[in-house]
Amino acid sequence: MRHDDIWRAIDTLAAEHGLSVSGLARKAGLDPTAFNPSKRVGADGRARWPSTESISKVLAATGTSMEAFASLITGAPAIARKPAPARRIPLIGFAQAGSDGFFDDGGYPVGGGWDEIAMPDVGDPNAYALEISGDSMEPVFRDGDIVIVSPAAPIRRGDRVVMKTKHGEVMAKQLVRQSARRVELASLNPAHPNYSFDLDDLVFMHRIVWAAQ
Repeated sequence: MRHDDIWRAIDTLAAEHGLSVSGLARKAGLDPTAFNPSKRVGADGRARWPSTESISKVLAATGTSMEAFASLITGAPAIARKPAPARRIPLIGFAQAGSDGFFDDGGYPVGGGWDEIAMPDVGDPNAYALEISGDSMEPVFRDGDIVIVSPAAPIRRGDRVVMKTKHGEVMAKQLVRQSARRVELASLNPAHPNYSFDLDDLVFMHRIVWAAQ
């Protein structure tokens, strides 16, 4: 496996979905510059590789299997690159998510008030979609963007998450730190304050695994 082959596969995957590499990174919930040519070589001139986590997020965002991505690396026939079938996922507006009746005590979507949207299968039967409204999450997410949230996905420092407090507030933030008692979150919009909560004040915190922009 060669460095150039991996980056060429990412470039090809972006082109197949009508995106620039920056658009592909945004679609996967990554920094828009993550795949830029300037990020492919370090300051010392040594080749840099994309992380396995960034590749995983790109595959999930585009509905591409690992086998199909491998075919882009090796140049296998295009027939191997069939996209994953779409799945119907429950959808509501972000502003509605704080209302009663949309989530059970475990933070899973319930009730008949949800709409549906076709999205690539993210492997979590309890995954749901939220439509962003307003500008409080710019420049990461804009009005009308849709994020796919997975209650089953593990959450690590730096991940973007959707959280709901016992006061009914629903927010999208970036996880800074989580201890046994508290969680610290950074706002996606630098004009908005960061937050720190006792874990007892949270109803749920789920990871954003995909974004349609």
